[in-house]
Amino acid sequence: MARLLAAFALTLASDAAMAQSPIPTPAPATSVISPAVPAAVVPASDLHGASTHELTNQDLSAYLDGMVPSALKSGDIAGAVVVVVKDGQVLFEKGYGYADVAGKVPMDANTTMMRIGSTSKLFTWTAVMQLVQQGKIDLDRNVNDYLDFKIPETFGKPITMRDLMNHRAGFEEGLKDILAYDPTHFESNETYLKNHPRPMLFAPGKVPAYSNYGAALAGYIVQRVSGEPYEEYVAQHIFQPLGMTHSTMVQPLPAQFEPFIAKGYRAASDAAPTPFELVITSAAGSASASAADMARFMLAHLQQGSVDGHAILDPATTALMHSPSDSEPPGFAAMAHGFFSATQNGQTVIGHGGDTIVFHTELDMLPQQGVGIFYSFNSRGKDQAVYGARKRLFDGFMDRYFPAAATVEPPALSSAKSDAQQIAGRYQSSRRIEHGFLSALYILSQTVIAANPDGTITVPDELLGGPVTYREIAPQRWREVGGTHELALSLVDGVKTVSDSENPISVLQEASFLHSAPLNLTVLTLSLAVLLFTLLLWPIGALLRRADRATSGTSTEVKRLRLYQRLAVVFDVVYLLGWFKLIQPILNSDVAAYNSAIDGVVRSLQVSGLLAIAAAVVGAWVAWRMMRIDASRLSRIWSVLVALALLGVAWVALMGQLMSWNLNY
Repeated sequence: MARLLAAFALTLASDAAMAQSPIPTPAPATSVISPAVPAAVVPASDLHGASTHELTNQDLSAYLDGMVPSALKSGDIAGAVVVVVKDGQVLFEKGYGYADVAGKVPMDANTTMMRIGSTSKLFTWTAVMQLVQQGKIDLDRNVNDYLDFKIPETFGKPITMRDLMNHRAGFEEGLKDILAYDPTHFESNETYLKNHPRPMLFAPGKVPAYSNYGAALAGYIVQRVSGEPYEEYVAQHIFQPLGMTHSTMVQPLPAQFEPFIAKGYRAASDAAPTPFELVITSAAGSASASAADMARFMLAHLQQGSVDGHAILDPATTALMHSPSDSEPPGFAAMAHGFFSATQNGQTVIGHGGDTIVFHTELDMLPQQGVGIFYSFNSRGKDQAVYGARKRLFDGFMDRYFPAAATVEPPALSSAKSDAQQIAGRYQSSRRIEHGFLSALYILSQTVIAANPDGTITVPDELLGGPVTYREIAPQRWREVGGTHELALSLVDGVKTVSDSENPISVLQEASFLHSAPLNLTVLTLSLAVLLFTLLLWPIGALLRRADRATSGTSTEVKRLRLYQRLAVVFDVVYLLGWFKLIQPILNSDVAAYNSAIDGVVRSLQVSGLLAIAAAVVGAWVAWRMMRIDASRLSRIWSVLVALALLGVAWVALMGQLMSWNLNY
């Protein structure tokens, strides 16, 4: 189950800051945090015994030429592009590895176009701010005023554009029909939004929960307000003014760009690349762009909205866009009108990451320094190696050119042990699916925070591996031992909630007992063990009786009851196998498998849930009858165990939404 959790987390719900995907595919965050508790500072020259390197082309070349090729080779990653801007100029740009492994086509930072995933959202949010600047969009107005369909006010409160930008609209995550490879399965952003409305889990503005649906909704509002198709709007009002000649939001890829697009790979050693990924929520992640073009975009944002006299925003709107648009605990990352905003090594960092299944991207800017860095990889790599490589690249960049001042840890709190017990528990992400069969994965795997005897806490790192230890540095605030990553505990609407200093777009919420992984996983495991053992005993018993050339010696009624019992067992095993086959693609990151074409299969399994209930009833009836006839003690005991196992399957199916009639998951 630990492997299932890791696979699911890597596909569905990594909520790390600065790296969110157009499909629910994770990427560890750029580490953008600042100490929430004041710490003693020492001079930069005393930092870890090293002095600051000067940010020059020569030094960057030495650093990146040593780091990136090594990361590609060790991680089985095909290629990468990196570009760095400083003081209004492109300081460094280079491609590493291959855009086409079989054809030995090298990466070219100038012309190779990468699929930048959710980094595309920055174009959507910039477009929104352009229309805010023109007075056509009000950030605090009900979004329904801009739409030709209605978002229900489930909690009696409207959603605003600010809520969409802050990922606080309250939408549940969605997976169906968000990615396709076959152009015949491609549908427009508008069609997707109207056909796949997301349920509301939280009141607008209340709980952060990263939402591609929300970003796609913002893109559709841009289209409605401007009167231009979204993709054309971005091309006319962002790409063309900035001279971004190798960038497009259009899908499938226009013919003129096909020679420039990089191929994407699960790993560089794969025999063939994956097909071109069609992101259905286009405004949330459909862009293809070169590193050189992304440099132009960064320069515009770093220079009050303009490059070479071509403005996409005025200075006041640019400053507003870069300012926090939600509230977080002091020192914790926040949203800034669509940008992730935080502090790393004492520097303000704004940016956004993005992932498709095979492309992995990051854009980070230091506005106060006039510096920006963009980097993108075209492979997931061996054992998801790209996530670690991406984090090390930016952390290394910051430590080399903008090193942090050394800190002195505050003394341990006298309440550390009792506070550790308060935060200990099992949690689920606010970015989750609660309606539809994939919710079953959330009740089988959760994040466990454990209290240690010395008053520290241990938290798993599903993406990078291994547990991480935190110590309490202030009441209900914990900091990573030897690091700067922090956690904070609070009570939100009576639910224990853990905030992450690197993650402004989701929180961990304590799971209820009935939805807890230990309960449901134990029920499922024991039930499956009993069912499989029952099936195993069936042929073994027959073979032993044949070898002894004897009958079983049991009555006709016992034989009949056993037959009913075994038929119920066979059904439940097949039932569970069917659901496993349906869930298996997500464990292999095959998101495109979930589309309307499998509605018939999903519905059949949902209807089969009624038969699973019937099987449980049969099992209970058999156990009841066994107690009232001349059956052996062992037969009676085993009939009770089988009945409990059949009931266990029905329980897990009910709690995991396997019996729901929902096809919008």
